[in-house]
Amino acid sequence: MRVERSGDAVASGPYSVAISGHVSNLLLSASPPSRPMDWPIRLGSVPVLASAFQARSAVRDRIDRARDGHATVVLAQVLFGGGGVGKTQLAAAYAHQALVDGVELVVWVDASDVEQVIVRYAHAAHAVEAGSDRLLGKSVESDAGLFLQWLATTRRSWLIVLDDLTDPEAMQAWWPPSSAFGCGRVVATTRRHDALLSGGGRAVVDIDTYSAEEAEAYLRERLSSAHADHLLDVRATALAVALGFLPLALSHAAAFMVNEDVPCAEYLCRFNDSAARLGDLLPRKADTEGYGREVAAALLLSLDVAQASEPVGLAVPVMRLAAILDPAGHPRSLWASDAVIGYLSTQRTTPPEGAPTAIGPAQAQAALRLLHRYGLLTDHAQAGSRAVRLHALTARAVREYTPDAAVSEVVKAAADALTELCDTVRRNDLETTAALLTNIDSLDGCAGDLLWQVDGHYVLRWAGRSMALDTAVPYWQQLVGTSERRLGRTHPKTLVARRDLAWVCFRDNRHKEAFAVLREDFPYQRSSGADPCRPKPRPVVAEPIERVALLEDTVTVRQRLLGSADPATLAGQHKLALLYWSQDDKAKAVALLERSLAGYQTAFGPRHPVTISVADQLHNWHNQLKKRWWRRTRSPSAPARTDGNVTQ
Repeated sequence: MRVERSGDAVASGPYSVAISGHVSNLLLSASPPSRPMDWPIRLGSVPVLASAFQARSAVRDRIDRARDGHATVVLAQVLFGGGGVGKTQLAAAYAHQALVDGVELVVWVDASDVEQVIVRYAHAAHAVEAGSDRLLGKSVESDAGLFLQWLATTRRSWLIVLDDLTDPEAMQAWWPPSSAFGCGRVVATTRRHDALLSGGGRAVVDIDTYSAEEAEAYLRERLSSAHADHLLDVRATALAVALGFLPLALSHAAAFMVNEDVPCAEYLCRFNDSAARLGDLLPRKADTEGYGREVAAALLLSLDVAQASEPVGLAVPVMRLAAILDPAGHPRSLWASDAVIGYLSTQRTTPPEGAPTAIGPAQAQAALRLLHRYGLLTDHAQAGSRAVRLHALTARAVREYTPDAAVSEVVKAAADALTELCDTVRRNDLETTAALLTNIDSLDGCAGDLLWQVDGHYVLRWAGRSMALDTAVPYWQQLVGTSERRLGRTHPKTLVARRDLAWVCFRDNRHKEAFAVLREDFPYQRSSGADPCRPKPRPVVAEPIERVALLEDTVTVRQRLLGSADPATLAGQHKLALLYWSQDDKAKAVALLERSLAGYQTAFGPRHPVTISVADQLHNWHNQLKKRWWRRTRSPSAPARTDGNVTQ
């Protein structure tokens, strides 16, 4: 054992030891073997394959194609992915297969610390006799360098696995070199997505979660191997979806189900309970594969490091905001909004050297790229309106670790940022609209009533107005109920929501329901024109309302919301004109029907059956008015005419 850079030490007295200064490194190197080891040689602890291990043939095909494309050099395949996606298990599968195939040297290296890599290389140098006794043993770094030289020149086949590489820059000098005879291979796993990893003849292969088929196969095989087939039920697929197809989470969940004798359906109910925590649902004791940590901790492993990296102090607030949005992704433009910039400016932790610099869109984008490099979220511009994604379980872990005092600010920032996007999205931009709808739904699900406390209900109303009819009516019914509970029955914003409900009912040809909503609200509309800040008025008991007043109000609402040329507005005008005529208000009836006819001619054309019908109706009315005028002018008792108008 050699202690480096520890400073001077003075010890006095029998059996005493003193160390002055800081022990920065403890490098352990094994003594040279007394005799050469027999080939093949395996060094390091290669993990055993997990129970119900999935071969993931599609992923392995991509890895193998990356190798085959560079057969003349020792191309390193760098398996990149977030926590728990199964990178280590894939690397272990290659190590086990190499032993089966007769590869003469397999070295498994924990690459989370470069010093450990150097020590493992030094040990391997002695194991393969990479140099003479005169050269070996001078220092750990010297021995490691001899091993790298041996890899470059040996004719023996070898595989080096660098697991959990965390510092690509520090590893640059310690990557295995190209094999002169093409008999070597390197497989590395990492959460980092730095450009350095794709240089030097290395190919980066993105590793994602299980496919739906792989996740279902894993659950089936895992429960069957534990003689717990009775726990597999019709909710197995839904459970895999809820767990985001994450291999690590599926492993913990299956072990929990076996331990507690809980079927998929019951476990899914527990998982969907908003009060349940990941530490209880996916506990460390369910770690049957020996990874040694809870799922939440594994997912957030790099967050502290990212928080201390440039731009300092932004990683945590960015993750908190992304965690309440749709895991399927949201637009990059959200991070350039005024609401997000203001939120990051107030939530950024102060760097040790002093006050933080001003936050702008460039710093927000830099924080996204930082988290992308550390594998905590993904940021792909080519994904369009789904550019920024955070795995659902990672998001849940972030929410659990967010202090209650900080939640309100996070929700308000998300609501205000989505409001800015909603106000700028084009009507024909269906892709962005769909993304905003799912993100609003996710925010609503995470925030609940808190969204109403921070005045975030605007985005909820925008969502309702942007939905298809088949989902809009039940959505507005639920939103109206929430508004009445949160704000009160007569609150102006509740009345606006009820008007929107009536509007979608009209569009869905549910006219009776629409009129019922408007009838109930008519007294409040007349009595509360109102400043929303004034005290709530006392409830008014609804009295029977005249049909004319109700239909006039309906036509006004349709014209305001839908426009004068909308078929629903024109139909309302037609019905109101008929009502005027039936109540002997002939002048109003004719004038309104003339406007309605002009609208029908513009919207449908002069030859449309509806246009022709309205024109015939108007022509009939004009004839009736002429006959009435003729009868009255011919009658001896008719009053004298004083102008050109018909006397009513």
